[in-house]
Amino acid sequence: FVHVKQWYQRRVAITAGIIKPNKVVLVLNGRHAGKKAVIVKNHDDATGDRPYGHALVVGIDRYPKKITRSMGKKKQNKRNKIKPFVKVYNCNHLMPTRYSLELNVDKDQLNKNAIRDPALKKKALREVKVKLEDKYKSAKTKWFFQKLRI
Repeated sequence: FVHVKQWYQRRVAITAGIIKPNKVVLVLNGRHAGKKAVIVKNHDDATGDRPYGHALVVGIDRYPKKITRSMGKKKQNKRNKIKPFVKVYNCNHLMPTRYSLELNVDKDQLNKNAIRDPALKKKALREVKVKLEDKYKSAKTKWFFQKLRI
C-alpha cells in the first residue's frame, strides 16, 4: 500500500508540472474520450468542491469535415463548422501532448462558475467556437483540427 501511495504522489507531481494553460491534451475518460482539447486554466491543488487536481478545458466535439476543390463555397463553409465543448476535467483523465495552442479567450467569461449557468455557458461556447474556427482557417495547427486516428 505504501508503494502505491508513493507512486501516486510522484505521478501527480509529474502531471501537475506538465498540465498548464495552452497545452493540447487528449481526453481519456467520459463523453469526450478520444477528443483533443486545450487547457484554459489548471488547478494543481485540490479545491473545496473538487478534492483533486483539475483543469478547465476547451475542446472539439465535432471536427470539421474534409473539403475538395469541386465543392462550392456554401458547402465548404458548412463543412468548416466546429462544435466545441467546455468542461472541467480531473487531471488523471487528461493526457498531455507535446503541442500547444494559443487560444485568446476571455478569462472572465470562461471560468468554472460561468460553466454552471446554462446561459453563460452557451455564450462562452459561442465565443470559443468563433476563436477555434479562426484558428482553423489560419491553417497553422492542422493536427489539432483532425480526428484522432489510432
